[in-house]
Amino acid sequence: MILRLEQVAYTYEAGTPMETEALKPLSLTVKSGEILALIGSTGSGKSTLIQMMNGLNRPMSGKVFLDDQDIFAEGYDRRQLRSRVGLVFQYPEYQLFESDILKDICFGPKNQGLDEETCLKRARAAMAAVGLGPEYETRSPFDLSGGEKRRAAIAGVLAMEPGILVVDEPVAGLDPEGREELLAEFRRLREEKGMGIVIVSHSMDDVASLADRIIVLSSGEAVMAGTPREIFARGDELTGLGLALPAVTRILIRLKEKGVPVNTDALTVEEAEAEILRVLSASDDQKK
Repeated sequence: MILRLEQVAYTYEAGTPMETEALKPLSLTVKSGEILALIGSTGSGKSTLIQMMNGLNRPMSGKVFLDDQDIFAEGYDRRQLRSRVGLVFQYPEYQLFESDILKDICFGPKNQGLDEETCLKRARAAMAAVGLGPEYETRSPFDLSGGEKRRAAIAGVLAMEPGILVVDEPVAGLDPEGREELLAEFRRLREEKGMGIVIVSHSMDDVASLADRIIVLSSGEAVMAGTPREIFARGDELTGLGLALPAVTRILIRLKEKGVPVNTDALTVEEAEAEILRVLSASDDQKK
């Protein structure tokens, strides 16, 4: 599955004194089996962009294609589109409305025309994938914590088995263990099911460890694109855009400023550990 946006642009309140150019002509492609991260400061255009991906926002210019079909062409089934390109909003309470969690998660598969047994099977598998056990099935979604609501909202989209999953701030409100579990599930979905995943996140640590590609947005424009290592090598530019580097990268930079001869391109704790051990080993060898 390939989702392609070609020169899409969007302006809010066009033709009024409140006119705001939220997105300037921008092109990108999302493919099955990859994780794409969108990063940028507040107001950079991220939310406007992802809502175009499953037809919620119609670009004022440009086109959106799913497997070479224009999703805004007359007669295109956008209801079917939303089961193929699943969107999880930043605020999960917008997506939860049924009397209990199991019914809520079954809603999407049911609308796909699946029988009850299949709906229940998919819903329970999706719940397990996001760490919601059977004890949550009869709970009201409105009694959940913020992190639990986020898990339920993601499960509701996963139950439809989309080819592409778009998630806005997926680990917001989760404790460290829940965060790691969910990030691991995203990796599994990419590797085992070939799902394409688009993640909007302010957590540079999550982006560094998870993404295959990053697009940096600023004032509605794509100002950088590349692998995590390529993007985070441009620390001064990111800082100028109001963005940070991953924590481990910042630590290595501080060590280098203090005279420790480390390479500063590590993005994960494991890479940073290996680099520090390398420097310590080299120092021990020099002392012998």
